[in-house]
Amino acid sequence: MKPQSEAELAEMIAGADGPLRVRGGATRDIGRPVAGEALETAGLAGVKLYEPGALTLVVGAGTPLSEVEALLANEGQRLAFEPMDHRALLGRTGTPTIGGVVAANVSGPRRVQVGACRDFLLGVRFVDGRGQVLVNGGRVMKNVTGYDLVKLMAGSWGTLGVLSEVSFKVLAAPEAEATLVAQVADAKAGVAVLSSALGTPYDVSGAGLAGGRAMLRLEGFAPSVAYRAEALRKALGGDWQVIEAGESADLWRDIRDVRAFAAREGAVWRLSLKPGDAPVLLAALERAGLAHEALLDWGGGLVWLLVEAVGDAGAGLIRGEIARLGGHATLVRASQELRHEIAVFQPEAAVLAALSGQIKQKFDPRGILNPGLMGV
Repeated sequence: MKPQSEAELAEMIAGADGPLRVRGGATRDIGRPVAGEALETAGLAGVKLYEPGALTLVVGAGTPLSEVEALLANEGQRLAFEPMDHRALLGRTGTPTIGGVVAANVSGPRRVQVGACRDFLLGVRFVDGRGQVLVNGGRVMKNVTGYDLVKLMAGSWGTLGVLSEVSFKVLAAPEAEATLVAQVADAKAGVAVLSSALGTPYDVSGAGLAGGRAMLRLEGFAPSVAYRAEALRKALGGDWQVIEAGESADLWRDIRDVRAFAAREGAVWRLSLKPGDAPVLLAALERAGLAHEALLDWGGGLVWLLVEAVGDAGAGLIRGEIARLGGHATLVRASQELRHEIAVFQPEAAVLAALSGQIKQKFDPRGILNPGLMGV
């Protein structure tokens, strides 16, 4: 099924007599595998409205992300939340779409400074499981009453409705960027220095730890970046190397896309927890004998883990520690067999699971949209 318009999309969903496997660019094979007829949204493409002066973009959900980024770059603007490209990590081909970015709430290292994809969404149009077209939000950032469907759709993975159009607030791209890099002894020392840097007034837009190196990104006007880089070096002490321009951008694309794990065998987990708890969790996993490699983003609030793909790929141990510390864990990369056997997304508490089920029933009463993908 390949609708070419919102009306066709609504007609196809209304007339569906079985489960639908909703796909954008087919680049994010995450979640419990879904059996059903493929519903592809690539035909719902095109820029509906772009007002650079108003920092506003309205675009069809099937529009390739690369086209959106190129359009914004021509005006010196960007999607500030720098959405991750999962293709290398998951070994996928295809073309990421802007609707897929919203459906998965895909964000990158700059989230530590500006927020996630959902924080830049102004409005959505989508078709629910009945085949009804629903509209929420608008072209300016404002408070709303009732269901905030804009936020609800971000991260719903196509289980509540199929996006047809999305509206964004965009921001100006910076004139310059630089990254400070230094060796650290271990995760505890690394998180300490990242936290210290994020607590300074120097407006750090990326804070990561990988391969024994702490990395801190600064962006803005060139004189400001140069001043803040030197001031941050002095404030932190130690031996910091400064990487600039394209080399800095490449480094953060590697962190954003978790390329360090891309060509490696094993399962990959994405853990979200309090930054200061990252070293505690990693130490607990080491004591328990779970061999792993970690990449830390957002100052340690996001932990990517590469583990051996045997048994439950550490699910019991990892989720046990997450339960103790607070946070959530998502199995981003694993075999289809393992994703059938264990919960891919963080299991919800009973009260929250009941609420999620009620919302799902409200928007997809027949249970045909990506059924079971998120475990509900």
